[in-house]
Amino acid sequence: MGLLTGRLVAEFELRSSGDLFHDMFSTKPHHISKVSPQHIQGCDLHQGEFGVPGSVIFWNYAVDGKACVAKERVEAIDVENKSITFNVIEGDLTKEYKTFKVTIDIVPKGEIDVVKWTIDYEKLQESVPEPIKILDLDT
Repeated sequence: MGLLTGRLVAEFELRSSGDLFHDMFSTKPHHISKVSPQHIQGCDLHQGEFGVPGSVIFWNYAVDGKACVAKERVEAIDVENKSITFNVIEGDLTKEYKTFKVTIDIVPKGEIDVVKWTIDYEKLQESVPEPIKILDLDT
């Protein structure tokens, strides 16, 4: 019997400042489709307001060319430590995962900033693949 819970962690060097990246994901996620239209096609606010924990955001995105959707609740925003946490509550990911939480941290490394993506998840069944392809959205 395999494990149903897991954690994926990936780091990517930023081409912009960590402050700008964190600000876009925390307060202006609707602008992400302009920066990465091949991966994110849209982002709409369904409840609350951008930049406020408890708000609900609806995403249109593509994985391997397949159109997908996700509704996420903003669980936490830490401006000082440049961290934001989302919890997926509806959409394509909930067909395969019981829980799916994404934390985005900005980590200074010398002269550059690195974005660290952490995905904590629980699969609905053992045959569900690890959500590695979701990390492709961030590159």
